Amino acid sequence: MMDAHLYVMLARLVLAAHVAIIIFNVAGLVVIPLGAWRGWAFVRIWWWRALHLAILALVAVQALLARACFLTLWQSALQQRAGEAASSAPLIARWVHDLLFWPLPLWFFAVLYVAVWLYALLLWRLVPPRWRRARGG
Repeated sequence: MMDAHLYVMLARLVLAAHVAIIIFNVAGLVVIPLGAWRGWAFVRIWWWRALHLAILALVAVQALLARACFLTLWQSALQQRAGEAASSAPLIARWVHDLLFWPLPLWFFAVLYVAVWLYALLLWRLVPPRWRRARGG
């Protein structure tokens, strides 16, 4: 049987991964148009853009199905095994509530995530990713 401290550490690692994914998603929404304007080649890397779009699609689908993010559920389960109080509310919903004290319904987040995914899809069209560039010689 695992020690409660190990469960706490694992829960914190899941939270850190979750936060990193959120930062990746939000930063991409800003960096892609900024990079297109500034001529940054990395914003057109196909695999990076496909990963960004896929993660945003996964978030939107989970929200449309009224399901909490699997990372949120995993973290909550680890916290409960450690004997800590855990919440099954989506991470972003908890942050919005904790930071702004706005009691927003889950449907709001579904609409928001779908709108964000549609914006990312528009960015795919406006700033199209490229396969590898041909090497000059």
